[in-house]
Amino acid sequence: MITLIVIVHVIICIALIIIVLLQAGKGAEIGAAFGGASQTIFGSSGSGGFMSKLTTGCAIIFMITCLGLSYIASRRGESSVVTEGAKKQQAGQPLSLPAQPAPGAPSQPVGIPQAPQSPAPVNPAGQP
Repeated sequence: MITLIVIVHVIICIALIIIVLLQAGKGAEIGAAFGGASQTIFGSSGSGGFMSKLTTGCAIIFMITCLGLSYIASRRGESSVVTEGAKKQQAGQPLSLPAQPAPGAPSQPVGIPQAPQSPAPVNPAGQP
């Protein structure tokens, strides 16, 4: 259900962006810029009625999906690490500590070279 709402929400977002960009602004007649009369691209009556209704419809669907997604997200009963730790502290249970290494296990992982025990020899000045 959530996946379907998210898909519809994304499609409506993209459609709303495209619809708004297609609309001609006041004084920005795209048809006049190319030598034609203004508003002739969408017919002689212009695109005002259809495009504004389409924008309104997409905006309403966008708002409904926003409200639906926020309602679903707020009602989801997932727990978090922060709330679990607070619940354990209030109940008096000790918080779990990291696991201790097994007795007899090497202190460093195998394959990592250890630092030399003796200091490095000092070279006299200028000799490699």
